[in-house]
Amino acid sequence: MSTYRVAQVAASGGPLEIVEREVQRPGPGHVRIAVEACGVCHSDAAFVNAMLPGVRFPLVAGHEIAGRIEEIGEGTYSGWRVGDRVAVGWFGGSCGHCRPCRQGDFIVCENLKVPGWAYDGGYAEKVVAPADALARIPDTLPATDAAPLGCAGVTTFNGLRRSSARPGDLVAVLGIGGLGHLGVKYAAAMGFETVAVARGADKADFARKLGAHHYIDSTADTPVADALLSLGGAKVVLATAANSEAITSTLEGLSPRGELVVIGAAAEPLGISPNQLLMSGKIIRGHPSGTAQDVQDTMAFSALHGIRPMTEIVPLDQADEAYRKMMSGAARFRMVLTTP
Repeated sequence: MSTYRVAQVAASGGPLEIVEREVQRPGPGHVRIAVEACGVCHSDAAFVNAMLPGVRFPLVAGHEIAGRIEEIGEGTYSGWRVGDRVAVGWFGGSCGHCRPCRQGDFIVCENLKVPGWAYDGGYAEKVVAPADALARIPDTLPATDAAPLGCAGVTTFNGLRRSSARPGDLVAVLGIGGLGHLGVKYAAAMGFETVAVARGADKADFARKLGAHHYIDSTADTPVADALLSLGGAKVVLATAANSEAITSTLEGLSPRGELVVIGAAAEPLGISPNQLLMSGKIIRGHPSGTAQDVQDTMAFSALHGIRPMTEIVPLDQADEAYRKMMSGAARFRMVLTTP
């Protein structure tokens, strides 16, 4: 039996160690993917540190996967072929029978199959995934760019395109890190008057290079909400920063019936009262990632508009170092693991 390498965690909070596994054949409705690249996401820590129910060890994390189909299991959709370039993101397959699935809302499936949680993820040379998780990668998009779009990309892209904003509206992106830098690029490409909000005056030039028309320094004397109102009020704020206080500070900067779209994961409650929402009809909405089709749409849009994630690329052998760098905040954007 041939083998392949994975970067696995043996116990909660442990280091990522390179070990060999036996290659498994994909079952019905599944494919085996030869992984070319896998992004490191902050939410991987929830699995590595057993912060979610059902996490099992040894664990192979990674839900920003890009590679090629190596083998197709029996009974799999015939449209896929060996050699096809595919991505698998946070959406790693759905159960097909819970109420959200029966309503066609697969991304909120009650039994969502997130890679690295429901099955071994992409910190590996190979991964077996359900066929309904596959998104086709455009020919012009390298695997190292495609991988982060399966989570960071689709979450920001989908959060904006499913919002109430329309071309010409004022849209603010809170945070310009791993998620936010993509959010600014997408917002500008979608035709929004784009505002980047981050800490420090030194990020203004960078924000404008990303495509922002305005920059707000959240550490300045003028509160963020007042700065947004001086621009006319935001139709949408896409909150990518994982900071409840920062997210809360944007609410009063929304225009009437404006929408706060929250994608930054933070444990602390938002400091918002019902009265802040009622009179002006403001909306707060949590936004999950996106289905395989949403990932495919994200990659197609990115290829069309020349949008690429900002990444630091390292080999799989350095998975533990890359993971620690991402979780410590030393990596400002996206770490991506590659295989030979």
